[in-house]
Amino acid sequence: MSIRVLVADDHGVLRDGLRELLALSPDARVVATARDGCEAVAKAAELAPEVVLMDISMPKLNGIEATRRIVQQAPATGVVILSMHRSLRMIGQALEAGARGYLLKESAGRELLAAVRAVAAGGRYFGEGMGLGARESLRNDASFDHAVDGLTAAEHEILRLVADGKSNAEAARLLRLSPRTVETYRGRLMHKLQLEDLPSLVKFAIREGITGID
Repeated sequence: MSIRVLVADDHGVLRDGLRELLALSPDARVVATARDGCEAVAKAAELAPEVVLMDISMPKLNGIEATRRIVQQAPATGVVILSMHRSLRMIGQALEAGARGYLLKESAGRELLAAVRAVAAGGRYFGEGMGLGARESLRNDASFDHAVDGLTAAEHEILRLVADGKSNAEAARLLRLSPRTVETYRGRLMHKLQLEDLPSLVKFAIREGITGID
């Protein structure tokens, strides 16, 4: 049976392009498209597709909130975010909303079918453009099952600033520390939390509520 896919994007050219690309696959087909987040949520509820390809910047309801609502109403539906944004903050928001995949639009042509197949099978997929370290850490939710009780107040504040997208220099200015001291704190945080890279640290902070992200 074909994997049933809903495409949600406010640009008609991209919707048509994704439909044509999936039409080349013998095991996936587009069952509907949506032009805004509200329409995506409604059609996902009506059609119960296995996979939703979701843009982030859409009218009426953004893709992050649309993803959250779709996953709440149909946990079996896998959402793959298609975005131009590489920011860790955006990736973290997508994952917290329940997305199981994240692709940069620039690489969607090469990776779309692999992402659809992986997510339809219950797995996760993170695109090449995000970097190897990010993909590996984001695939492994178990790496975030660590308590924050052992963090000092300073480490806690560094974690919040890093998760909010502050560079070492920006965090140093806010805390009146040197950038090298901030870098030392960040390395200590990753060691304490058994995390290997910055994307892991950001996602951990978001899951633990240690961030000002809306």
